Amino acid sequence: MSERTKVALLDIDGTLIDSNDQHAQAWVDVGREFGIDIDYGHVRRLIGMGGDKVLPEVAGLEEDSPTGEKIKERRGEIFRETYLPTLKPFPQARELLQRLRDDGWMLVVATSASKDDMDGLLKQAGIKDLIEEKTSSSDAEESKPDPDIVQAALKTAGARPEQALMLGDTPYDVTASGRAGVRCVALRCGGWGDADLGEAVAVYDDPADLLSRYDESPYAAERA
Repeated sequence: MSERTKVALLDIDGTLIDSNDQHAQAWVDVGREFGIDIDYGHVRRLIGMGGDKVLPEVAGLEEDSPTGEKIKERRGEIFRETYLPTLKPFPQARELLQRLRDDGWMLVVATSASKDDMDGLLKQAGIKDLIEEKTSSSDAEESKPDPDIVQAALKTAGARPEQALMLGDTPYDVTASGRAGVRCVALRCGGWGDADLGEAVAVYDDPADLLSRYDESPYAAERA
């Protein structure tokens, strides 16, 4: 990879598409099916982590246990069948990605979502054609806030940490990228406030806000 290559690592849920509430509701729904009382407010604060982190927290089950595997599979089905078709991208998400591409950034997805969820989300958001590389939960041993997914995305892109900027919406994105040595730009549209996103190098309301202030953003500052 060229010394001058710039890599934009992208979270999807809550960053480019408005889906965090629906992910939380899918957890509540699957818990009801399995006789487990999952509190919406509790699980909503965990969205942004992968199922390997969420499941033990809300149900006391490990992801690789027989029941854990069934819950994980069913949660994905509920999300994709019931909620995914209703989701909408945040305003100007596509335009922001196009601007990044036009400005020389390589677009690489770095998400804790499963591969099936990721593919569906990219398609529903209308941005799949803009993405150059993708990494999901299947590419990492541990999900965010562990750095595995960010490191896997860097490896896929053939880039060093200093060549990248992460775009995310949760403290888990900020922490995961920081542990991988990557700076993070955060968006508030996923439901988190500035106090939660404090270690990000910059914070914006949503993709439209970032796009409107692009020329003063960390992305523009990386121009050669």
